[in-house]
Amino acid sequence: MLETFFRVRKIYFLIIAVIGVPVNLVAIVILSRGKYGLSTCTTRYLVAMATADLLTIIFQVILGRVFNDYLLGTFLDITAVCSVNYVPLRAATDCSVWFTITFTFDRFVAICCQKLKAKYCTGKTAAVVLTTTGVLFCFKNVPYFFMYRPMKVIDNIPWGCIRKSSYYTDRRWVGYSWLSTVPAPLLPFVLILLFNTLTVRHILVTSRVRKGLRGQSKEENRSDPEMESRRRSVILLLTVSGSFITLWSVKVAEFLYYTIAGLDQNSYNDSEYIFQHSGYILMILSCCTNTFIYGVTQSKFREQFISAVKYPLTSIIQLVNKQNI
Repeated sequence: MLETFFRVRKIYFLIIAVIGVPVNLVAIVILSRGKYGLSTCTTRYLVAMATADLLTIIFQVILGRVFNDYLLGTFLDITAVCSVNYVPLRAATDCSVWFTITFTFDRFVAICCQKLKAKYCTGKTAAVVLTTTGVLFCFKNVPYFFMYRPMKVIDNIPWGCIRKSSYYTDRRWVGYSWLSTVPAPLLPFVLILLFNTLTVRHILVTSRVRKGLRGQSKEENRSDPEMESRRRSVILLLTVSGSFITLWSVKVAEFLYYTIAGLDQNSYNDSEYIFQHSGYILMILSCCTNTFIYGVTQSKFREQFISAVKYPLTSIIQLVNKQNI
């Protein structure tokens, strides 16, 4: 069973690498152009999320998984290189998660806090929030470079990365490990659920009030531009954050399982190991879903995405026709 799982996982990561990189690149280009009807503030959060997802796929999947599965013994296996790789690998994953949280909080403020909206929900504030978040998580993950030692030395060249024994005994490393891993899967999950719950609750209350004021209980066909705008914004918010919550739920469940049970992950049996890594697999999948969510929920984005996909084929056809003339 475990051997079959390894084979499936190997193919899975290759597919994610092949699909995830171009999909996120196209999303970054389309979102950066800002021609699909969303505010500058929202656009910057979505671009940041797509960029973090792209970097996660590059460092986590391509350099961290695909190269190990298909290209063993490359320069990436040199201890200094793989130690360096762990820093952006962890930072990109953290940013992918926390950019989603900052986007969820921004939409919460925009919908529920009208007095704060004018000051907070701006392109400048979004840039400051995203830059600060990115820098903090880059610095937060620098210690990972010093965490590993070589697995073996061949011709005076250290190969492989394995955690130093002091990582498990030194109080500083133990404290850092706890702060880095314990809040990681659970806190983002709780924050996104909290902000979404408060946002939906506010919308339901506001909708009832506006319907009463506008007399829509008797005139259902009368349109409300503000509520329609909020509806589109909420659909985008809930699909993005809902996808995150769904794909991270197994990871959170596994985290709670080994925390509550007091188990050592290194002593997992086959079923527990598959459960653990299934959570990781779904977590990585979340780095590929946002572009498809934009396509489903935003008609202008969908049109530009289709045009971007068709463009290479159209260019090739035009080039062939010119040569045949």
